[in-house]
Amino acid sequence: MIRRLSILDRSRTREGHPAPQALRDTVELARAAERLGYHRFWVSEHHSVPGVAGSAPAVLAAAVAGATLRIRVGTGGVMLPNHQPLVVAEQFGVLESLFPGRIDMGLGRSVGFTGGIRRALGRDTEDADRFEEQLAELLGWLDGTQQAHPEVHARPAEGLRIPAYVLATGEGAGIAARAGLPLVVGDLRSRGRLTEVIERYRAQFRPSAHRSEPYVIVSGTVAVAQTTEAARRILLPEAWSLAYSRTRGSFPPLRPAQEVEALAMTRKERELYERGLDGHVHGTEEQVAAQLAEVAELTGADELLVTTSTYDRTALLDSFERLARVAGLTGP
Repeated sequence: MIRRLSILDRSRTREGHPAPQALRDTVELARAAERLGYHRFWVSEHHSVPGVAGSAPAVLAAAVAGATLRIRVGTGGVMLPNHQPLVVAEQFGVLESLFPGRIDMGLGRSVGFTGGIRRALGRDTEDADRFEEQLAELLGWLDGTQQAHPEVHARPAEGLRIPAYVLATGEGAGIAARAGLPLVVGDLRSRGRLTEVIERYRAQFRPSAHRSEPYVIVSGTVAVAQTTEAARRILLPEAWSLAYSRTRGSFPPLRPAQEVEALAMTRKERELYERGLDGHVHGTEEQVAAQLAEVAELTGADELLVTTSTYDRTALLDSFERLARVAGLTGP
């Protein structure tokens, strides 16, 4: 069993609830995560996505940190190609100054997923190819070694120790390894590919001032309930939302499980929907404990980052409470 558990909340919107409520839900979930003994709580970055309210992760992380006392808070992640490294360093310098010893800087290499979003951000797909260069510049702003802009300093970030993490798919694992940084990789449905990425990261890892040894965080959906069927129903809203986005080009708010079950679907939608339900860790506490033991054995992961989203917030909180029991978390 992976004993260190954390949560990534994407501030998913729900049908009938305004987007600001999703942000308030994120802050409330962070409070619950701290009470239950989760190690860290991260928020994400998405732009112009109807089903996601979290567009400004540094701002939301500040709200989460201000509403909690001990849990680590960070981003999963800031999409570095969308930003100037200096600005990211400054933002996290402010966070670390306000909440010392609690801030994580999770970084990804994605850019806006449509041409319109990329143009609005002043970015293009080629900017993702500069991620490794941008990462090095960002780390240089933090430790004061950057030379690209003499006499410019990232204040108050320079000299602060702010742990950085690389969110990886494919090539990102090599970037994390060469930088000597922890790796965040998912998802749990693709166990074979997950293992390959982790093995490559560990083989290529170069000790650095940040870490002397590899550190692996695996991420994925986990749903725990009193029965297997109840756990599966937690997964339905997200599975339908993903199927809808892939057939209609728009990522919608989450709908209640009972509405999803009653929907008429085309053959293609049904295929994508069923595929979206496959492979996730879900079930009773005993079943999930067994599945996570397999994940731990397969990956040797140091930490599990749970990314579950659903319409029913009561069922979601119950799932996190049950998962905390499975992992033997003891609260703050």
